[in-house]
Amino acid sequence: MAQHRPRRAPMAEINVVPYIDVMLVLLVIFMITAPLLSQGVKVELPQASAEPLEKDTKEPLILTVDVEGKFYLNVGGDEKEAVASDEVVRRVQIILGREPATPVMVRGDTNVNYGAVVQAMVLLQAAGADSVGLMTDPSELKKK
Repeated sequence: MAQHRPRRAPMAEINVVPYIDVMLVLLVIFMITAPLLSQGVKVELPQASAEPLEKDTKEPLILTVDVEGKFYLNVGGDEKEAVASDEVVRRVQIILGREPATPVMVRGDTNVNYGAVVQAMVLLQAAGADSVGLMTDPSELKKK
């Protein structure tokens, strides 16, 4: 006579170890890449006691002027790549053509030549910006 082995019941458990491994790998990847995602160009803003923009306003279009007088635009490409004057005008015209109520700001470094900031404002007005604001850093004045 043949002996009958007892049948095994199917396991109804999910092995979660591979999922935990994948989660930990993703966590490490995000921890490494998060500091690399800082946006914008490093500029030292002048200090002034100006009121900040209201939170409910649209995201402003910001033209940054660094110490060397190079222009950087916060839309339409890589924010860390310098943009030529004619390209600034073209991109701003496109943006203001779609959204005419977009606030336009100039973010100039404290040590930049005044002429470069004025040139940035002229470029923005040539692109169709009705008014151009200047960005400042009020944090130093509040500490004093």
